[in-house]
This record gives sequence, C-alpha cells and structure tokens, in this order.
Amino acid sequence: MDITSPSPDIATPLVPEAAPPAAETLRTASFAGGCFWGVEDAFRRLPGVIATRVGYAGGRTDHPSYAQVCSHTTGHAETVEVVYDPARISYEQLVTAFLVDIHDPTQLNRQGPDVGDQYRSAIFVHDAEQREVAERIIAGLAAQNRSRRSIVTEVTDAPRFWEAEEYHQQYFEKQGGGACHLPMGGRWMGG
Repeated sequence: MDITSPSPDIATPLVPEAAPPAAETLRTASFAGGCFWGVEDAFRRLPGVIATRVGYAGGRTDHPSYAQVCSHTTGHAETVEVVYDPARISYEQLVTAFLVDIHDPTQLNRQGPDVGDQYRSAIFVHDAEQREVAERIIAGLAAQNRSRRSIVTEVTDAPRFWEAEEYHQQYFEKQGGGACHLPMGGRWMGG
C-alpha cells in the first residue's frame, strides 16, 4: 500500500484561492447606531468587510464593562469597529449603508426599542478624508428632505475604542441569528 503524498500537480486546486489583502492596504471605520449586535451583523454581511469587533467609544471611563455602559454613567456608545478592504468596498459605501440601511440616523439616543445614550448615532472618523465623506453624505441626505426629522448622527474624531466582552463579539453568529436590529432598507427616508 502506497502512503506517499500525491505529486504537486495532482494536489494543485483547480481554482486558486484569492490572495488575502495585505494588512497595510486595509482601513478601519467606526460606527455607533443602536445595539452593536445588529450593527455588527449588518456590516459583516457587506462584501469587502474583512473583520469587525464590538466595543465602547466616546465616553469618559477607561475599560468600561457592558453593565457600566448600560448604567448611563460612562458616556460611551455601543460601537462597531469595521476593518475593510478599500479595493472591494469604499468608505463612502460603508457610510451610506450605515445611514440608509443599517439604522435610523434621525433617532436621538435610541434605535427601535433600545433607549439610552449608549445607543446614539455616531460616525467616529479616523482621518480628515473620512470626515469629509461622512459630512458630505449626511448633508446630501438632509438636502433630499425625505424625512420629517433631522439627521442627528454625530461625526467626531475616533476616540479610544474599548473592546467589549468576548460574548458580545459576533453575537448573532454565536446565537444562530437575531432580531434586535434589522436592516431598514431606507425606511426612515420614506424608501
């Protein structure tokens, strides 16, 4: 019985795997818009998003816990950090998806049944180019005047990001689905 490995030409796959993008070409974006479980799940479904993690940003407490953030004493928002490949998805596409499809940017300190400052709508920008894109898209949506309410999404410099507890990471994938945050499909705009 021959137990040697097959020759290299036999073991070569018919369709080679695409090479993963080089780490130096990847970019980071940060969004807060309600329960981070649903926001993360929505971003993970977009082609070109390489990785996500949920956590807390924009507050005044170091190393906050979920319980502390929910107590409304830290000032942090539930935030999703998105690592993406700009060759496959642009920052403009991420911001547009966030503002039009993933959450309602006209709700102040709430999303659906979730109420509190930790559920505020924010885009935490990592550089001047991200700020320009986010502000331009918000202004364009506001100019469309398709909602009776104003967009309340804040655009601020990305603060320190504190990673949430492990059980929050990819929560819906671990639980086999979820329902706290469903893509809106532009409903807030009358779409």
